[in-house]
Amino acid sequence: FVGIMAGVDHGILYHLVPKERWEADRACGRPYFPPTYNQDGFIHLTKVADRLLIVANHFYKDVPGEHIVVGIDSTKLQSEVKFEPAAPVGDKETYDSAKVELFPHLYGTIDYEAVVQELRVSRAPDGAFLAIEGL
Repeated sequence: FVGIMAGVDHGILYHLVPKERWEADRACGRPYFPPTYNQDGFIHLTKVADRLLIVANHFYKDVPGEHIVVGIDSTKLQSEVKFEPAAPVGDKETYDSAKVELFPHLYGTIDYEAVVQELRVSRAPDGAFLAIEGL
């Protein structure tokens, strides 16, 4: 893996979040952790915005509700980011083409001060993720 210390500039990193959970945590100042954090031990991120829909449809198509993508300024993160091989999300295995690249994993919460974008995500009636506004 390639380790990156907290506060290092590695550009904008992205994370797909359930909108309701994100807004509730943020409103009360509670640190945001995705539902699979305890099992996975980190927050899954991507540096390549074009991969977001592939990831969303692979891992979260069956997860109901509105989602948003947060863009994170890596220089403002307080926790360590490591670039590592793709890993399962909870109990769901990764997709084959992801097995040959390294992905950023955040070993801590997403600092709200580091979030520079909150982008709407449109979905089809069957749950498929269709587009991310602004990307």
